[in-house]
Amino acid sequence: MTVITEEELGNPAIHLYLFKLVGEEGLELLRRWSDPEYARCWLNAKIESEEVKEADKVRFKAELSLSDSDLVCVERSDEEVAEISKINLNSVRHTLYNLYERRLAEYRRIKNNETGWLTYLWLMRMDHLEIVLHGEMERAAGKLAARLKYDEMNDFYQCKNCGITTTFNEAMNTHFACPQCGSMLVHFDDDLLITALKKRVEKMQTALENA
Repeated sequence: MTVITEEELGNPAIHLYLFKLVGEEGLELLRRWSDPEYARCWLNAKIESEEVKEADKVRFKAELSLSDSDLVCVERSDEEVAEISKINLNSVRHTLYNLYERRLAEYRRIKNNETGWLTYLWLMRMDHLEIVLHGEMERAAGKLAARLKYDEMNDFYQCKNCGITTTFNEAMNTHFACPQCGSMLVHFDDDLLITALKKRVEKMQTALENA
């Protein structure tokens, strides 16, 4: 299924990732877009409206006959998504573009031959979520491993007044004087930091192996 499920939104890791990506309003958009009742309510309103063309009503009636799983996978314009979800159009567009950048949404562009206007039809691709999350975890694990290697290969010196921390080579260049206040730099023991980084790297690697 290309939409998000309540079970997936209940997963702490998925919820946190999507919250950081699209925010609380974006999460609510995903919930409503994935809920067929929102689409059915919108379709019924369109069918009953006197302002909607008969040709469009035929399409809406056909969509109304779809199963729930098929209905939520129908391509929608950003305006339609905003109407269905009752969320501000600008917020909808912002969420869609953020999802698109992470391959969690895709669009198809169609052109009106009479007006020349372009319409973008959007579709959620939450079936890519597992791959995207795995890639994010790999990048995070790589950054942690690089930080750990850097800390293990260097000795550090710190200014007790400014809190500045430098490597041994950088401290040598200033004759072990703080580049900001001139105070003497003292050796900084980062064994506890290295131990903590090792545990985080091991935890990330375990998570990746079990993903």
